[in-house]
Amino acid sequence: MATAQVSQRVFFCVSALAFVASAIVTFVWCSSMSTMGGMPMPGGWTMSMAWMRMPGQTWTGAALSFVAMWSVMMVAMMLPSLLPMLLRYRQAVAAVGTSRLARLTAIVAAGYFFVWTLIGVAAFPLGVSLAAVEMQQPTLARGVPIAVGIVVVIAGFLQFTSWKAHHLACCRGANVCLPASSISALGAWRHGLRLGLHCSYCCAGLTAILLVIGVMDLRAMTAVAIAITLERLAPAGQRVARALGAFIVCAGMFLIARAVGLA
Repeated sequence: MATAQVSQRVFFCVSALAFVASAIVTFVWCSSMSTMGGMPMPGGWTMSMAWMRMPGQTWTGAALSFVAMWSVMMVAMMLPSLLPMLLRYRQAVAAVGTSRLARLTAIVAAGYFFVWTLIGVAAFPLGVSLAAVEMQQPTLARGVPIAVGIVVVIAGFLQFTSWKAHHLACCRGANVCLPASSISALGAWRHGLRLGLHCSYCCAGLTAILLVIGVMDLRAMTAVAIAITLERLAPAGQRVARALGAFIVCAGMFLIARAVGLA
């Protein structure tokens, strides 16, 4: 019993240190990006520096920098909502009396964040390509604020779907996504990947909002992180998700109205 309590304290301490460290690095990195500003675009909006190369930087270097920042940012944003899933896994592993609890927990977390890293790898070339088109086509660039509002509205409606409810239940449920085969190194890795996939599906709309509003914007990042944490940890998660959806739809409609000059 004493060993289990020590292990639990170590787990929470390591998690807290990882969160604080990733949050500090994210804050410093995003603050340095914000000091550089962005590129004013037709339509009265500003393109994020996240989709551009710094002076003397290669595209490979820019991609690596983005993915590194994205990965650290995901740790800061997703770790609070991941902790209950890791705790459930630890309880299942502890029940079989294994001595590899810390190692297996670390592998699950690594698999989980590997999925989010792959999302960052996919997001960068897409964002760069869209940015290049928008800089070359002023007419298209003028429509970006409306497009952003539409994306936000769609993301809000996703909060009401059964698809969202299913993946949210997997992230919140005690045993739904916990196969017995996970009590091994390979099983732990697969379990982490499975959790990461469910989580990325569940957060698809909120992630899209982060990407279109400002991937390196601390305010947008904080708002999305709070929304994700609330719907995962609040007692009535599905109702919270729907309430967030209603708010997001209203926010998207406001963005569209402002873009067309009605607000």
